[in-house]
Amino acid sequence: MRCGPLCRFLWLWPYLSYIEAVPIRKVQDDTKTLIRTIVTRINDISHTQSVSSKQRVTGLDFIPGLTPVLSLSKMDQTLAIYQQILTSLPSRNVIQISNDLENLRDLLHLLASSKSCPLPQARALETLESLGGVLEASLYSTEVVALSRLQGSLQDMLRQLDLSPGC
Repeated sequence: MRCGPLCRFLWLWPYLSYIEAVPIRKVQDDTKTLIRTIVTRINDISHTQSVSSKQRVTGLDFIPGLTPVLSLSKMDQTLAIYQQILTSLPSRNVIQISNDLENLRDLLHLLASSKSCPLPQARALETLESLGGVLEASLYSTEVVALSRLQGSLQDMLRQLDLSPGC
């Protein structure tokens, strides 16, 4: 007798019924905890305190500044840009922060899927193609400005998560 996909599904049903979904509140709490951890890591890098996140630095305009209202998709896009910048830096200070940003983006994707929000794939910035020249000219400044602005953006995201952001 041929059973087919329906019989296999019915055979798996008892096992599938025991699987519990992760409560969305836990995902949101984990997201906030990870944001606080990243901010702490940035604070631990002593030279990041020397530049304000609002200060404009010539040649580093491609690094995102603060944006007032952030949706989940805008948060993901902003984090993707920072992640791309940080992975371009040769500094050992930013490796763990870059990895944390990847994990944070994964948590944002879980939050978005819980709200049935399709997050588009974050696109690479065209302006980051010329990042090599900027890095050669001002490696230290790029790191300081990027980390300072990332810290401000993360603190804004933390506030937005308390307001339950939209798609």
